[in-house]
Amino acid sequence: MNRTLISETISKVGQEVLLKGWVNTRRDHGQIVFIDLRDRTGIVQIVASPGLVAGLHSEDVIYVTGLVKARPEKLVNLKLATGTVEIDAQKIELVSKATKLPFDLGQETLQLELPTLLDNRALTLRHPKVQAIFRVQEVIIDAFHRALKAKDFMEFQAPSIIPSIPEGGAEVFEVKYFEHKAYLAQSPQLYKSLLVSAFERVFSVNQVFRAEPSVTTSHIAEFTSLDAEMGFIDSWEEVKDMAEYAIKFILDEVQKNCVKELALFDVTIPVVPAKIPHLKMREAQQIIFERTGRDCRHEKDLAPDDEREICKWATEKHHSELVFISHYPTKFRPFYTYPDDADPEYNQGFDLLGRGREWLTGGRRIHDYQILLQHAREWKVNPAKIKTYLQAFEYGMPPLGGFAFGAERITMFVLGLSNIREASMFPRDMERVDVRLRSNNSVTKK
Repeated sequence: MNRTLISETISKVGQEVLLKGWVNTRRDHGQIVFIDLRDRTGIVQIVASPGLVAGLHSEDVIYVTGLVKARPEKLVNLKLATGTVEIDAQKIELVSKATKLPFDLGQETLQLELPTLLDNRALTLRHPKVQAIFRVQEVIIDAFHRALKAKDFMEFQAPSIIPSIPEGGAEVFEVKYFEHKAYLAQSPQLYKSLLVSAFERVFSVNQVFRAEPSVTTSHIAEFTSLDAEMGFIDSWEEVKDMAEYAIKFILDEVQKNCVKELALFDVTIPVVPAKIPHLKMREAQQIIFERTGRDCRHEKDLAPDDEREICKWATEKHHSELVFISHYPTKFRPFYTYPDDADPEYNQGFDLLGRGREWLTGGRRIHDYQILLQHAREWKVNPAKIKTYLQAFEYGMPPLGGFAFGAERITMFVLGLSNIREASMFPRDMERVDVRLRSNNSVTKK
């Protein structure tokens, strides 16, 4: 007999089926035992005699042969998609025995400390609320693909091993590359810019690496970067508009396709108006000063408290949970960022803030080869180390710009998670590479 998926049982009343899955929960009622069976499509109730299910407990893998029956109307479970049916078990085969669980997976929300949640990742990923996080993330990444494809962007895969440190700012991981020194990529920025000279519009979904000595709730050492770059732009605002289109497309897709997942977390997607408001950084700092008395008007960037305050302003004044901030000090941004023509001290870069945090960064890039070369030297980037990148500009590059955001961050902010590690299937940080490094001396030594 061919396997029937659990979601298909509601259309097979009166038929014999073969189901395959995990024991989600077990409930004993004298001469009847109820098993909630789980597969990738959902959960269905199995009704069995005690003899058929002797010794079975949560997470055992079983095959169930049985008859699909309609539940009596008064016993319909509206919380289950399959709540109108149940399976009268005729045969149950134990395929894989699970060890006794270290905690109860049957609870609606896992009441676990973050280290315990991650130390048992292979198990906690089976919980429906944990799975919901990554179903939302899947929609975010898929929507990014489709949004850019619809605008004639071509997808590419950037290398993870790079010869130099062009980004500045964040620390990098140095790797031994045969007899040479190389680094794990902080971003695919140089490659996506280079490719504009060949394909005009490109995007990528890449793992990128930041060796920041940080244990904050919003930083991890490896994350999924959603990057886009476009050529023949008329202004930096054209890039901002494309970024706005992309994030709105993504949020719309999450709204349409993740109704159940959003409900599990009791959240809604951010409120976004027809046009996301925009401020220059110094304008934002002036508003913060006037609203709070806190004087950040001479700082090079917005502090976390500043980001939260300007998001409050955007919500109150523009009914928008998202706001663009642009024109940061040029000398504190990467060497390729385009200085503003009217005031070169500030650049044509921007960030998208939402719900008090940074979601996305982007801007216009320098496309003039000589200026780019000059900036590389001023920023102490060795031109010889980025020769392949510079070559694209030496032989003609149109005006260009792009943007990027982290899939884990967007997931975290949409679902209201308290820590970005919850939005990473297998997070890496200063103290974890699957296992906690401090608590495992053998791993630490290696």
